[in-house]
Amino acid sequence: MAQRALVVGATGIVGQNLARRLVAEGWTVYGLSRRTMPEGSGVIPVQADVLDASGLAQALESLTPTHVFFCTWTRCATEHENCVANAAMLRNVFEALPNPRALQHVALVTGLKHYLGPFEAYAKGAAPETPFREDMPRLSVENFYYAQEDVLYEAAQKYAFAWSVHRPHTVVGYAIGNVMNIASTLAVYATLCRETGRPFVFPGSAVQWHGLTDLTDARQLAAQLVWAATSASGANQAFNVVNGDVVRWKWLWPRLAAWFGLEAAPYPEQVQPLEPKLAQDAALWAEIAARHHLREPDLNRLASAWHTDADLGRPVECVTDMTKSRVAGFTAYQDSTASFLDVFERLRAEQFIP
Repeated sequence: MAQRALVVGATGIVGQNLARRLVAEGWTVYGLSRRTMPEGSGVIPVQADVLDASGLAQALESLTPTHVFFCTWTRCATEHENCVANAAMLRNVFEALPNPRALQHVALVTGLKHYLGPFEAYAKGAAPETPFREDMPRLSVENFYYAQEDVLYEAAQKYAFAWSVHRPHTVVGYAIGNVMNIASTLAVYATLCRETGRPFVFPGSAVQWHGLTDLTDARQLAAQLVWAATSASGANQAFNVVNGDVVRWKWLWPRLAAWFGLEAAPYPEQVQPLEPKLAQDAALWAEIAARHHLREPDLNRLASAWHTDADLGRPVECVTDMTKSRVAGFTAYQDSTASFLDVFERLRAEQFIP
């Protein structure tokens, strides 16, 4: 039977890479987003806002996907509002589909805030024990990931489809206009440092600089999503998903610097977050873009400094266990240095950085 995927959030960092993989493997792929899909992607565009229930129902009225991959979220002022809005987004998709009982599998992408807590309480309180494992209990705080999971479980029972939940760490991948993109953010930061002679200073905590961490390549996440959606051992399970290696930022930072022809600065005496630095550089980036004939003069379309600061500023170690999915049959591996350098190469080739 032909496999028909609805990728919700198809223009995001996760959705783009997933949609590209599905198309390459011969799936019919519908890409749902508020923005238009890139031309030549092979994805059938579906434009709608998942918070607009009536508009969404109209957009999906003729679709009968066999698989749904939910790869988007919205950020509100409080975590309670996050819970309400993000649960509604997922629920709206199920209610908008004309025949949800035709679904075979629904995959939900969440993340390590399942273990670390939401942004309001991010990595605060008692440090969570690492490595993070899927059977660790939920934290006793509101968390929109938990609200989304509950909607997923309820719908799976109602419509009799299999499900999977995927918990990546910091996602590294190619996407333009994404609100959580560490690779393009660091590419912009490194370019600004090279163009101005500023030191390329690590903007995060001493714990992150010295301690062990891991990362998730968007292509690795896409591979696990497809595996879980098509494998009996991937059904009705939650899985962590990281590249498989572990790094220290004090080891990785000089390697990223070298790609841009920079020297990595020593770790600073005080944390120097990116957001206040880049907040002053919009006009400078526009000038650099004009001088080098770059495609995107808007710094905020490429850099999401607030999220990179949140990831690199954690005061706790973050190491993720992959045993569960490996035992179940997912054994893919990705080198984390290459994750960044591959994105940098593509950003340069497509004229987003000089």
